[in-house]
Amino acid sequence: MTWTKKDRMHNTDWQITLRKFLGRKDGEKKGPENGMRDEKDEDDEMEEFTKLYKEWKGLGDNFSNVPTLFTKLPSDKDPLLLKLREESRAVFLQRRSRELLDNDELQKLWFLLDKNHTPPLHGEEQMISYQDFLLVAAEAGSKCQPFFQASVFSKLMQNDPFGRVPIMQFFNYVMRKVWLHQTRIGLSLYDVAGQGYLKESDLENYILELIPTLPQLSGLERTFYSFYVCTAVRKFFFFLDPLRTGRIKIQDVLACSFLDDLLELRDEDLSKELQESNWFSAPSALRVYGQYLNLDKDRNGMLSKQELARYGTGTLTDVFLDRVFQECLTYEGEMDYKTYLDFVLAMENRREPQALRYLFRILDVQHRGHLNVFSLNFFFRAIQEQMKLHGQEPVSFQDVNDEIFDMVKPADPLKLTLQDLINR
Repeated sequence: MTWTKKDRMHNTDWQITLRKFLGRKDGEKKGPENGMRDEKDEDDEMEEFTKLYKEWKGLGDNFSNVPTLFTKLPSDKDPLLLKLREESRAVFLQRRSRELLDNDELQKLWFLLDKNHTPPLHGEEQMISYQDFLLVAAEAGSKCQPFFQASVFSKLMQNDPFGRVPIMQFFNYVMRKVWLHQTRIGLSLYDVAGQGYLKESDLENYILELIPTLPQLSGLERTFYSFYVCTAVRKFFFFLDPLRTGRIKIQDVLACSFLDDLLELRDEDLSKELQESNWFSAPSALRVYGQYLNLDKDRNGMLSKQELARYGTGTLTDVFLDRVFQECLTYEGEMDYKTYLDFVLAMENRREPQALRYLFRILDVQHRGHLNVFSLNFFFRAIQEQMKLHGQEPVSFQDVNDEIFDMVKPADPLKLTLQDLINR
């Protein structure tokens, strides 16, 4: 630090003042009975020091020089601030969108890569060396520069003896990056708070407006749109929000494969097999909703425990169904379509951690965070009763219990935790 003459003089002034103050206090306290200063004196000294220091530095008590580290979101009572924030975000996102490569620029990039590829071919693939890679970068323009980094080239390198990379692999990398940024901007338009999260209603609006752009959904009737949107959104929230916070990160949406599955419906020639395996396809959504309607015998739009008992092959035990209705959100003892979707997703994806968490909550009858012999036997007794009703030979619980623990290999040999099941 460089001290000016004025600083040194000011520094000396408050040092002298402080010494005088301390000398006066020492003089007051000196004597056979007051050889030591008490805590009050130390507090007075600190107060005097703080006062002098603030005067020297020109500081007040209002901390006006401290930068703002957090700004509260405007409330509904401030419509102008809300509108300003909304317009500012829209302008920012539009600017970011203009920075992305459009179709014409992508075509130009492919032309340059094809023109400057480095022979010989690797099989049937065109390759490009780092020198030619830099030549393309110089011609491609400023928008393309982030893709023409040495780190990108090195990541795409394979076992080519000439140290080249496939131009198709590089071009796919560029298109994937552009798509991710475009999708991020598109999702951010629905992020009302601008915090990087989407609430359920935000994602519902996004998918509802996406439906007309997906040829594979062109056959859906408008009356089914709300049920389709609910079916699609539920998968995002079941897997990306297992703790039920009511919101999911946009980053998590981009990182998972669900958007790829959803946007796969742009392909007009999508095979029947791929449609049936895609949760977001029209046949899949109609299948799930059709099953719900078939279970709803009294046509009240809700499922009772007796109605859900017919799910699948109808082999769910009363004990298991009781626990489902105890742990899951119900309305006067009945399950709505949204809760039913969670149940279906858990049953159809039993190996996934989120499904295991859902089912573990049902199996953990004692709410201890682990399953023991009592928990397993509690459900197994009901299975044995069903086996007897169907004339099947009963199985020993001890044999089943030993087999379960042998398969899972839990950290504690006497209990199973959720983490044990996930790690198996």
